[in-house]
Amino acid sequence: MEQSTKSKAINLGLILGSILAGITLVSYAAYLELLTKWWLGVFLFIVIIVFGTISVTKAKQLNEGFIEFKDAFSAYFITIAIGIIISTATSILIFNVLDQEAALQLKEMTIEATVKMMKGFGAPAESISQTVDAMEEQKNQYSVGPQLQSTAIFLVIQSIIGLIIALIMKKPKENQI
Repeated sequence: MEQSTKSKAINLGLILGSILAGITLVSYAAYLELLTKWWLGVFLFIVIIVFGTISVTKAKQLNEGFIEFKDAFSAYFITIAIGIIISTATSILIFNVLDQEAALQLKEMTIEATVKMMKGFGAPAESISQTVDAMEEQKNQYSVGPQLQSTAIFLVIQSIIGLIIALIMKKPKENQI
């Protein structure tokens, strides 16, 4: 992978990280409950995939319309890894250094949202109670350990998506063996 391709992937990763961190910061400052909404998670998931795909497209353009599978995957992974790491660092800073109380509030909001959703689906009261008990027993999901674990799992999931995108977008030069 050429240096300019890596530079482009890094720059896109920094932009992605800024967007993800910005959404977390604005949500924290203005409307903490937003971080419990399922649709925000879906939106951010899509944004991450779009940025990774843009990175592969830009890398392909820099190589005159050709890109090897490895380079396509590298462009995707570098972009999303930088973005996700910046986002995770922001969450760790907010919820473990600046305002640990916000993490506890989020946990309570998440439990309330889960109960509301389960009731909406008609779940039995016993099932709701068991779910609430399990959630209350869980370690703070915003502490450093669980956030790093979630980041690692999410990077694996994004890597699989990146492999698929790299497979779709690859276009080796014809004269190469």
